[in-house]
Amino acid sequence: MDGAKKGCYGMRVLVTGGTGFTGKALVRRLLNDGHEVVSLDYREHYKTHELREWGAEVIIGSVTDPDVVRRCMKGVEVVHHLAAAFRELNVDRRHYWAVNVQGTRNVLEAALAEGARKVIYCSTCGVHGNVRNPPTDEDHNLAPADYYQQTKYEAEPLCAEFSARGLKTVVLRPAAIYGPGDPERFFLIFRRVAGGRFPMFGNGRTLYHPLYIDNLVDAFVLAQAPGVGEGRTYLIADEEYVSIEELVRRVGRAMGIEVKIPHFPLWPLVVAGHVCEKACRPFHIAPPIFPRRVDWYRQNRAFDIGRAKRELGYRPAVGLDEGLKRTYEWYRAEGLLA
Repeated sequence: MDGAKKGCYGMRVLVTGGTGFTGKALVRRLLNDGHEVVSLDYREHYKTHELREWGAEVIIGSVTDPDVVRRCMKGVEVVHHLAAAFRELNVDRRHYWAVNVQGTRNVLEAALAEGARKVIYCSTCGVHGNVRNPPTDEDHNLAPADYYQQTKYEAEPLCAEFSARGLKTVVLRPAAIYGPGDPERFFLIFRRVAGGRFPMFGNGRTLYHPLYIDNLVDAFVLAQAPGVGEGRTYLIADEEYVSIEELVRRVGRAMGIEVKIPHFPLWPLVVAGHVCEKACRPFHIAPPIFPRRVDWYRQNRAFDIGRAKRELGYRPAVGLDEGLKRTYEWYRAEGLLA
């Protein structure tokens, strides 16, 4: 990390979406590194108070509001653009475009107008869809499937557009983020494993590529250095991808549990996901199961992180078993698991 920080002390840095899982971890790292941090978040809640207690400036508003974005950008050298519409199942699809595409344009416009040095845009590995010949790199298997993935991908060319206008940009595509501080993403896996039995739909050989939160934050810090990664796109993931059945077994190992994994046909779950989502939408109810959740059982996620290693100096420091152990310890400390 010393190389990542060189020449980058004491900057004013903007993080959009600073109260999200990744955003909070990044804000904390930046503050610990001695930077002045501004966080743009769309509403007040306990997490905004927590960021202020750490020493961050918090501005309430949306990336869809150009005036608010411009106000946040005053004196900023580096922008980490993380704010996104994600897992918002009961909103109009135009909301995803407004936040993920137009919101990104607003951030880039304000950064260029206010003289920011660099914008780091957080995209998603989901733009690669189901990886048919794993592992894939940044230039292949581009197949965003749902409207979240599509809108995140639509925003990537905006970075190239503004790069041509003189603004330095970097695009990061994180894999499946997990770790202490997030009670949702991997929690369902841990909770089911805690019962000693994990129903597996399909053959369990689908590939999954985790990304420990500290490793991702390392990548953001590396990308903000002058002259690093400019105009480029990077897949960010841990060293190791595994089958989903292997992931479940290693979660069990982290918890000290010998988990049983019975197998069931996948197709009824696929049908149920589509039916539940359509049935719940008119009532604005979050469905218990939906297509994106079912995709975990059937879509390969496996990535080549060689470019990030070569060009950013990225080295995932926390391996899968250590990351799972730390995550389990956090769940226990929070009272989420026994």
